[in-house]
Amino acid sequence: MSRIAVFFAEGYEEIEALTVVDICRRCEIQVDMISTNGEYAVIGSHGINVEMDKTFEEADFSEYDMLVLPGGKIGTENLEAHQGVMEQIGAFYREGKYIAAICAAPSIFGHRGYLNGRNACSYPSFESHLMGAKVTKGPVEISDHVITSRGMGTAIDFGLAIAGLLCGEEKAKEMAKTIVYR
Repeated sequence: MSRIAVFFAEGYEEIEALTVVDICRRCEIQVDMISTNGEYAVIGSHGINVEMDKTFEEADFSEYDMLVLPGGKIGTENLEAHQGVMEQIGAFYREGKYIAAICAAPSIFGHRGYLNGRNACSYPSFESHLMGAKVTKGPVEISDHVITSRGMGTAIDFGLAIAGLLCGEEKAKEMAKTIVYR
């Protein structure tokens, strides 16, 4: 069974984070919601407090197949300021393991040079941070092991793309039908 970690930093965009968790769990992918604030609850950008599965310090990142960064301006800033998260993202990138980001969070990949020569997308006001990328307006871009998406309105596309990579396109198509998505 595939396993992913979704990082939750104060100010994360609730729909972007929880849609990935929901869709992937429905597809029988093991998902851990990882707190970056040392607490078991993290408050999103709209004041929604969500209980986490683990704190960053408790996670064994060798167990994961993918790391996911939700957006939200403040959430993205907090993720990028977390040295441990950045170290793990860097390690996954160098190992060719999947890393995924939505909304403002793809800017983190741009700042680190992970998008050079890749198609990538983000929330429109963060496109200037996608250094080296061919910026698209697509809902999701998958370029080797780097996945990016544009924002809250593309969260289902993002979740289904992640599910498709980890449990197959047929399962993702079934899930789309089950949730009455296009």
